[in-house]
Amino acid sequence: MSKSRPDDPPKKMKRKVYEKELCKLQAELCKLQEWVKHKGLRVIVVFEGRDAAGKGGTIRAITERVSPRVFRVAALPAPSDREKTQMYFQRYMQHFPAAGEIVIFDRSWYNRAGVEHVMGFCTGKEHERFLELCPDVEQYVVDGGIRLIKFWLEVSDDEQKRRFEARINDPLRQWKLSPMDLPSRSKWYEYSKARDMMLEATDTEHAPWYILPSDDKRRARLNCIANLLKLIPYKDVPREEVKLPKRSKKEEYDDSASLEGRRFVPERY
Repeated sequence: MSKSRPDDPPKKMKRKVYEKELCKLQAELCKLQEWVKHKGLRVIVVFEGRDAAGKGGTIRAITERVSPRVFRVAALPAPSDREKTQMYFQRYMQHFPAAGEIVIFDRSWYNRAGVEHVMGFCTGKEHERFLELCPDVEQYVVDGGIRLIKFWLEVSDDEQKRRFEARINDPLRQWKLSPMDLPSRSKWYEYSKARDMMLEATDTEHAPWYILPSDDKRRARLNCIANLLKLIPYKDVPREEVKLPKRSKKEEYDDSASLEGRRFVPERY
């Protein structure tokens, strides 16, 4: 039996190992959530990357066990005719966090640096102007007291191809295919150049990019959450002891019998 070379990529993480580690990290996210509420922190987490890089699954792993009132997800659709006439950053800023909130952008203002530029939805001048202004806008956001964390999910050519084919052939995944997915596949190198221009212009000290290899979705999700927890220092928040009150018997009656004759959901399972 041939031995694997030191430079061979690691094997895909087993589900059992992944779920065990994910549970630990999600418990820490709950602690982080209490700390953010306690301190009134404001946090923005941006997720960008190629199509089929695994942004949605990573965001679900983060938000699965926490409150949607604290961890809010902003996944904006294509701009309306009215929004197209607004200042470019305007429609994103209305989703920025208040005290005690973490807003996760599933795609963000960086659409202009990626899909809009590659697919010709903005002019070359608009793209150039965005790259010029973006660091200043993000400096303004950070100076205003908001923590800004940016993740770029990087998927390989072969893995993206495999995931697209799975979406095409699996009825449970076909909804994931967007009108931009197939054109993005044919424009692989255009997207690579757009990514490089974006990183060159906007990977700054006050708002750095963190590159997340995502061919192994399970490892990517765990690495992302672990890094997120490291980037937002937190402590345990003291909690008062909770005691479940006894049920009052005042005005007691047979409240189950009072439902007789009502419409119940058929028990098919």
